[in-house]
Amino acid sequence: MAKCFNVTGLCIPEKHYMVDLTQRIQQIRQMIQNGDYFTINRARQYGKTTTLAALARELEGDYTVISLDFQALGSASFQNENTFSLAFALVFLREMKRQQPEHTLGIESFISELEETVKAMDERFDLLALFEYLLNICEHSQKPIVLMIDEVDSASNNQVFLDFLSQLRSYYLQRDMKGIRTFQSAILAGVHDIKNLKRKLRADEAHKVNSPWNIAADFDIDMSLPVQGILGMLGEYESDWQTGMDTAEMAALLHNYTSGYPYLVSRLCKLMDEKVYAGSQDQKKSAWTKEGFLTAVRMLLSENNMLFESLTGKLADYPELHRMLWELLFQGKTITYSPTNQAVGLALMFGFVKIEDGKVLPANRIFDTMLYDYFLSSQESDTSKMYKASLEDKNQFVVNGRLNMRKVLERFTAHFHELYGNCEERFLEEEGRRYFLLYLRPIINGVGNYYIEARTRNFGRTDIIVDYRGEQFIIETKIWRGNEYNSRGENQLAGYLEDYNLKRGYMLSFSFNQEKQIGVHEIAIGNKIIIEAVV
Repeated sequence: MAKCFNVTGLCIPEKHYMVDLTQRIQQIRQMIQNGDYFTINRARQYGKTTTLAALARELEGDYTVISLDFQALGSASFQNENTFSLAFALVFLREMKRQQPEHTLGIESFISELEETVKAMDERFDLLALFEYLLNICEHSQKPIVLMIDEVDSASNNQVFLDFLSQLRSYYLQRDMKGIRTFQSAILAGVHDIKNLKRKLRADEAHKVNSPWNIAADFDIDMSLPVQGILGMLGEYESDWQTGMDTAEMAALLHNYTSGYPYLVSRLCKLMDEKVYAGSQDQKKSAWTKEGFLTAVRMLLSENNMLFESLTGKLADYPELHRMLWELLFQGKTITYSPTNQAVGLALMFGFVKIEDGKVLPANRIFDTMLYDYFLSSQESDTSKMYKASLEDKNQFVVNGRLNMRKVLERFTAHFHELYGNCEERFLEEEGRRYFLLYLRPIINGVGNYYIEARTRNFGRTDIIVDYRGEQFIIETKIWRGNEYNSRGENQLAGYLEDYNLKRGYMLSFSFNQEKQIGVHEIAIGNKIIIEAVV
């Protein structure tokens, strides 16, 4: 059976095109050899389950690996110590039975006794009794036992789970203090870290300072997909299909737009493979080009996939997160990373943002545009005069398949001056860029893409990059701070055009000078042309 790109559940090397995880697995293996207990906390669909499966395969020769999924327990299993202990023992035994005979030598009697207890549904069976069995199994096992628990988020809001962690912690400490043989390593995987789970339990838990999981080693291993890894995956695909793609260019595009977010990389590849120009072999070749890639980006941003649903759901659940991301995107607010900032912590945990040079930035171009679309869609209504103006104008901007960006700026300038020309400076500074995006979106919707350049968003300006039918436009939006400042901005944009190998760029300036000259004009800087609109 031919391989495919997978975006649902576990990725299997024999069935799916995927990035080689060898280096990552070797790094984690070293932590296990060190006897570390740790958590793998990453956003949804970030490769946690696939990593655990690959790790289990790597370890099975030297360790007995018990891989559990807390989703399999069900909410009723967390009612109390007895129900949890019995449920945990049941899935633990199930995994034990799947082991090769050499992994259960010497521990058969303990396994049998535990089976009888579970079958009898012993109401006296609690965490202490459970761990007595687990310790006996660890003590007499021929090979060290590694415990992996996926989807620990399923244990949220359950005190019994924290009690379980306390038992793990206690015997971890006794391993070093008293030589008690327990699990070689315990690995928890989920979106929330243990501090977040603890905070969500009850208000009266706030006075507890010591976390039951303060033994956890730092897990600093990068789980994003590197360019070279993506390149290797595409090379395998290309050897199967001979599309003629430039694998280096395609790997760079995928990484530039996703920052290596595993689901986004796989989803874009799957769309190019199966949806973009789907049909003959010649059409498949066309899909693996820059134009085909940008088509896949549009398709991804227009679909209602489970990842996007999860992310936007978090904005409704956490108002402080919603407010922080709004300020980051539309006000260009510089947000400095602080581990005590709850909104930033949430944004990091759910995958919305990343930290670069101590500053908070959107995690990748796809999420950036998805968030802009989400926030702007709430403004696309009868109350938005700018959006309505764009819908009325949109048919005049494309001639022979090419977008006339100068015309877009001219019409936006006229509408903005008419609708908002008398507004105060604060309104313009916070809202001007948003209104331009509201005007732009209907014009390019379904044909073009846009994203905000992360390198410039926190330096008093925002560069909007628009791709339309293979043609690229850079529009800098900024607040007018005087002629000298404006000239400096024009020169910066000219340098930026050089980076993109473009001859023409666009500038949208929001000016508060009462003597400003509203309109659009051209400026020549070296061999570059800047078309500037002043409102």
